[in-house]
Amino acid sequence: MAGIRIERVRKTFGPVIAVSDVSLEIPEGAFVILVGPSGCGKTTLLRMIAGLEEVSAGHIYVADRDVTWLPARERDLAMVFQSYALYPHMSARRNLGFALELKKLPRSEIDRRIDAVAEILDIQKLLDRRPKQLSGGQRQRVALGRAIVREPAVFLFDEPLSNLDAKLRTAMRAELIKLHKRLQTTIVYVTHDQVEAMTMGQIIVVMKDGVVQQQGSPLEVYRDPNNLFVAEFIGSPAMNFLAGSLDRAGARAVVAGGGLSFALDGDRVRALSQASAGEVVLGIRPEHLLAEVSDPRSSAQPIDGTVEVVEPLGAETLIELNAAGHRLVVRVKGELQPPLGSAMRVYVKPAAIYLFDAATGNRLRPVVAA
Repeated sequence: MAGIRIERVRKTFGPVIAVSDVSLEIPEGAFVILVGPSGCGKTTLLRMIAGLEEVSAGHIYVADRDVTWLPARERDLAMVFQSYALYPHMSARRNLGFALELKKLPRSEIDRRIDAVAEILDIQKLLDRRPKQLSGGQRQRVALGRAIVREPAVFLFDEPLSNLDAKLRTAMRAELIKLHKRLQTTIVYVTHDQVEAMTMGQIIVVMKDGVVQQQGSPLEVYRDPNNLFVAEFIGSPAMNFLAGSLDRAGARAVVAGGGLSFALDGDRVRALSQASAGEVVLGIRPEHLLAEVSDPRSSAQPIDGTVEVVEPLGAETLIELNAAGHRLVVRVKGELQPPLGSAMRVYVKPAAIYLFDAATGNRLRPVVAA
C-alpha cells in the first residue's frame, strides 16, 4: 500500500496540451476517482502514473519514491483496463497466475494467491473456463483478480465497468467498494460517469481540458462547486442555469429575457462585489425547486411555469417546466405527476441559489462581512 504524489505533471502531444501542470496528493489507502468528459486528460494522467506514457514535465512519486522515469514493471502498480485483455487461449486460472509465473514464483505460492483471490471474487467455479466461456461480468472479475493476485502497492482502473450493462455496473460498483474496504490498497479510478464518481470515491478529482477544476469528497464537490463546469458536470440531473444580471441596489438577481428575479440573502449580497461585471449565471439544483413550502414564514420565492415533460422514476419524478421561456428541471416525490400542459408553481430558497460570474465561470461565494 502506498500514497501517490504528483508534482506539476504536464503532457503534450506536439502542440496539444493533454495534461497541464497537475499537482495531486493521493493519500495511502484512498479510493480516488479521476472524473471528467472525454478528452479531459484523466486517462493520460493515469497512464503516466502507470508508466505507460512518458511525462513531458514534472514528477510522480509512489510511496515517496520518484518513479517518473521508471518503466511500468518497476513501479509496483497493477492496472485494469476498459477491455478485459485476457489471454483467450488460457483458462481463468492461468490468466490469473501468468504474471506470477513470469516472476518465477514457486508454484505453491502462485496457487495460494490464485485460490485466495478466487474466494474474494467468488470465481472458484470459473477457474477452468476460458474467456469465451465467461460472461462480461465474469471476465471483469477475472481481470480484477489478475491485478489483485500481484499484491501491488496501488491499483489503477481505466473505466473498467463501461462495457457492462446497467444492472451489472451497479453490482460491480458495490463489489469494488467492498474490495477496497477489504484490501485497503490505494486505488486511482478513471471514469466519465459522475454517478460512479459520486458513489464510489472517497476523493473525486474533476478535470477539464487537462486541468484539475476541483478535488474533494463527493459531497463537498456536489454542494460547493468551484465553477460552472463542476456545477454542471457533477449531479444528475444537472443543475439548472439561468443567465441574468445583478441589481445591486435592490439586492436582486434578475434573469434575462423573462422577467424572473430573485431576492438575494445577505451573504450573497456581499458576494456581488466579486463579480467582474454585472452579468451572472444563477444555478439551482433540481431538488432545491420545491413543489410546496410547509412553513408560511419561509423566505422561499415562487416560480410559475408550465409542465412540458414528466419522467416518472418510481421513488421520484423529474418534471421539466417552462418558466417564462426558461427550462427548469424539478426533482419531486414519485407520487407527484402533474398532467402535461398544466400550470405548476415551485419555490426556491435564496440560500439554495448558486451564483457564478458569467465572464469567468467562477463561483461567487457567500462571504462574511468584516
